[in-house]
Amino acid sequence: MSENRTSGARRGARFVGIGAAAAVAIGLLSTGAANADTFVPLPDGHKAGPGGVSITRTHEFANISTSLAANGAGRTVWVSGIAAADVPNAPVTKAGPNNGQLNTPGSNNSSTHGTSQLNSGYIVGCQVNIGTDAISAGISGSVSLTDGALGGSIGLNLGPGQVKFVQIDSIDITHPGHYSVEYQDAEMNIQGCAGYAQARAYTVVEVVGNNYSKTTLYGQPFSIG
Repeated sequence: MSENRTSGARRGARFVGIGAAAAVAIGLLSTGAANADTFVPLPDGHKAGPGGVSITRTHEFANISTSLAANGAGRTVWVSGIAAADVPNAPVTKAGPNNGQLNTPGSNNSSTHGTSQLNSGYIVGCQVNIGTDAISAGISGSVSLTDGALGGSIGLNLGPGQVKFVQIDSIDITHPGHYSVEYQDAEMNIQGCAGYAQARAYTVVEVVGNNYSKTTLYGQPFSIG
C-alpha cells in the first residue's frame, strides 16, 4: 500500500498589517504571544466508510487568543493536526478538469475535478452550536488556505448565525493507498462575530467512480471565545 502525504505550509511569523480585512493564514506561534494563548487539546477520531475507507484524525489541538485587531468582535485560533485515510479501493484516476462552474472546484469542499480526494479543515460558526443540524442548515460559504491569496491569507468574516467551511489542506487520491495531510499552527483570524464562536474539524474522503462514496469525520466542537 502506497504512502501519500502533504504538509500544510509553515511560516515564521503571524501576518500583521493586513488592514481591516480578517485573515486566515499559516503561522508559527511567537514566544511572546504564545504565553497568553489558551491551549485546547482535542481527542482523536475515527470513521469507517463504504468500500473499506477508513479516516483517522490524530494530534489535534488549538491555541486561542484575542484577535490582533483588538476590536471586541474578533478572535484568533491556531490549529494543528494530522488527518489520514486508507482508501484501498479507489480507482486509478488523474485530476482535472474541474467540473464546477467555469472550471472551478465544487462548493463546500466537494472535489468535482475528476479524481478522488481527501480534504480537511474546520467548520466555524458565530453564535451557533455546531452540531450536525447546524452544519446541514447553516453553511453560508467556504474559504481555503490554498486559494493563493496575497501573503497566504484570506478574509473570514462571520455574522451571528453564520457557519463557514475553512479548508486547511487537501490531497488528490489517484490510486489505492494511504493518504494524509498534516498541518501545524494554521491561523484563523475571525472578525465580525460579537457573540460566542465555535469551531470543529472535518475531514472528507470522496471516492469517485462507479462505487462513488463520501465519508466525513467530524471533530469535537470547541469554543473560540
